[in-house]
Amino acid sequence: TLFRYFATKDELLNELYLAIKLRLVRTMIAGLDPHEKRPKENARNIWNSYIDWGVRNPMEHKAIRRMALSERITDETRRQVKESFPELNEMCQLSVKEIFLSEAYRAFGDALFLSLAETTIEFASHDPQRAREIIALGFEAMWNALHEADA
Repeated sequence: TLFRYFATKDELLNELYLAIKLRLVRTMIAGLDPHEKRPKENARNIWNSYIDWGVRNPMEHKAIRRMALSERITDETRRQVKESFPELNEMCQLSVKEIFLSEAYRAFGDALFLSLAETTIEFASHDPQRAREIIALGFEAMWNALHEADA
């Protein structure tokens, strides 16, 4: 059984969450242009990579969405993901509205991003002929919702 390798179900969930998140983040970083300096274009590349990953990996995307809301995922596991790729974390925060960087509203900002991403993934998956347009429209909606106007 799995519990030969993991002492508890929580330990298994944390390891699974970490493995999926690290694969996702590697995919997102692979899509970045190291010479791009414009925050909006970097955000667009991150968004496109995230959405493409979600379309290609629907089961992993669904699992990560559920686990992200779980109280069983420890702060330590979340910290490991964040610290594994600090450059991506910094890039994502470059032009986010200040309020969404605060402790009080960070989770709300994350939920807005994830809700828009999930909707975009769903529609792009069901309409492959218009997927590129749907992904672009989803990006503009996310950008307008979460980013400073002058960024």
